[in-house]
Amino acid sequence: MLLLRGHHLICLNFFNGEGYDEAFIENLKHTLNLAEKEMITVSSCADNVCASCPNLKQNKCQYEENAEESIQQMDAKALALLGLSYNDQIGWDTLKNRIPEIFSEWFSLYCKECNWRGVCEKDAFYRKLSGR
Repeated sequence: MLLLRGHHLICLNFFNGEGYDEAFIENLKHTLNLAEKEMITVSSCADNVCASCPNLKQNKCQYEENAEESIQQMDAKALALLGLSYNDQIGWDTLKNRIPEIFSEWFSLYCKECNWRGVCEKDAFYRKLSGR
């Protein structure tokens, strides 16, 4: 079963081959490949992307202090914007089609201060949506 948490439902759309390390990048490629073939189940905690993250400790994000709490709030906002709830299932194409509708609000809330912004800005879909 493919599990993705809220913010990954949005941010994974802008993956372009970069990440923490080679294992993480390969896992992202594999996760995207699965997403294009099977239904995604919305997760309320660590998911398929988190599985290979070097910051995942005891099934919680330890990227920085209070990271897990911040991510859970971000996940909840992503689900509200996308009209989804935990344990819902959605196809990748349906999800990708919703991104343009919600991107402006997502960008203003999260992208401006995100540490990954420079990576996303290399992605053509991100640039199109952000007007860059």
